[in-house]
Amino acid sequence: MPDPTPPPAPPTATPTAPPTPPVPLAALLAREDLGLRQLAGPDAGAAGTAVQWVHTSEMADPYPYLLGGELLLTAGVHITDPSDAADDYLDAYVSRIVAAGGAALGFGVAPVHDTVPRALAEACDRHGLPLVEVPRRTTFSGVARAVWRLMAEARHAELRRVTEAQQGLATAAARTDPVPAVLRQLASRLGGMAVLYGPDGTDGTELQTAGRTGERARSALRELTGVVRRAAPAAPASAADTVGATHLAAYALGGGRGFALGVATDRREPGDHTIAGAAVVLLSLLTGEHQGTSEAARSAALVRLLLGEPAHTVGALLGTDLWTVVHAHGEHTTPLSASALATALGTALVDPDANPVRLLVPADRELTPLEGWTLGASAPASPAGLAAADTQAARALRRAEGTRTPLVRQHANTVADLIAPEEATAHARVLLSPLSGNETLTSTLRTWLSLHGSWDRTAVALGVHRNTVRQRITRCTTLLNTDLNDPDVRMELWFALSRAQ
Repeated sequence: MPDPTPPPAPPTATPTAPPTPPVPLAALLAREDLGLRQLAGPDAGAAGTAVQWVHTSEMADPYPYLLGGELLLTAGVHITDPSDAADDYLDAYVSRIVAAGGAALGFGVAPVHDTVPRALAEACDRHGLPLVEVPRRTTFSGVARAVWRLMAEARHAELRRVTEAQQGLATAAARTDPVPAVLRQLASRLGGMAVLYGPDGTDGTELQTAGRTGERARSALRELTGVVRRAAPAAPASAADTVGATHLAAYALGGGRGFALGVATDRREPGDHTIAGAAVVLLSLLTGEHQGTSEAARSAALVRLLLGEPAHTVGALLGTDLWTVVHAHGEHTTPLSASALATALGTALVDPDANPVRLLVPADRELTPLEGWTLGASAPASPAGLAAADTQAARALRRAEGTRTPLVRQHANTVADLIAPEEATAHARVLLSPLSGNETLTSTLRTWLSLHGSWDRTAVALGVHRNTVRQRITRCTTLLNTDLNDPDVRMELWFALSRAQ
């Protein structure tokens, strides 16, 4: 018989719950095709026992191989002594499964044992581990397949719930009272309370509340949102806690204005964080700096520009003397994602429908790379110089895409700035006229020059074979009737490409 007291395994960290909702053990027991029967341990339905995965093992000590949450299946090959002497061994065996976080033990009554050992059932009762009998007709692979199928159904239902919740939040944000509407929708979808807290200096004032919860949980939620609001300037912050049976979550809203969202629920589902995240994005946009008097000032500036007033005379209404023009390409660009980008960059001046997205950012704002976006930024410019800055941003974005760099800044006072824009554009059109109408060749030449003539890097950037790049560059050489190995030629072509519209 194996040693009844195997050496302890090193402690392991608490496992992270999988993205798929766990399967209630009671749902498995209810399946007539499996014929499973609980023999010992707490009632699976009353205790809410959940299975996160299935593991089969005949090891005398399965502890090192368990992650937690498993339905452990065994045929009892390691149980070689059916006498009462096995009591201590089985007690140690069950205690190790419980210590590893196992959800339940499934015992197959064939082919090794005709019945479940009495001592095993008693040990499971002592340690509070559900013991399930797997009949002869049911294979372990059949049990595992049933668990995966139930998980897939639960995952599908959770994704549908999240999708419907996101659609409901988006609809609420389009109402005439968007902030309370979003909070009501969020509270309804999560089955709890949602609170919007005011910015720094308001002492955690509850600006809007939807749903109800106990005063103790409300007080704890206020403290939790205070923590994330103080941490938000360094990075987007969120935190979670529990008070009794109530789950708390707090999220700092984007825009750097100190608003925070608090959520209190009686239960916590896998998709709740995703639903709350959608609400955070919407509330960040709704509470951003573009609301209120600053929006009115910008509208006044735009009206004056449309009526013909010079740009330098309306600069003060825009709130700053110098601006940075930013052009941006995203992996999945939508008006909502463009608005979220504007919030992340600290501006409300964005053209979300443009391709690329174009933004005006105060020059004193620090630009940093953002995941999922490629950015090209101009040098700081006054309102009168925004047209030239727009050209700089477009050039910087092309450079960023050609070099696969998330952010490229264009510096002021380059040699190109010494040439009148109209003269530079006219020269570019004449020089590149042999390539006119062939965007494929023009784009390939631009990328190849930006990558210093590297065939491999250009092929990767364009997503084509290196031989295709060689063929296109050879064609460009022929059409332009020039030597692309000459650095002076390359410099002139690069200047022309940066000026060609």
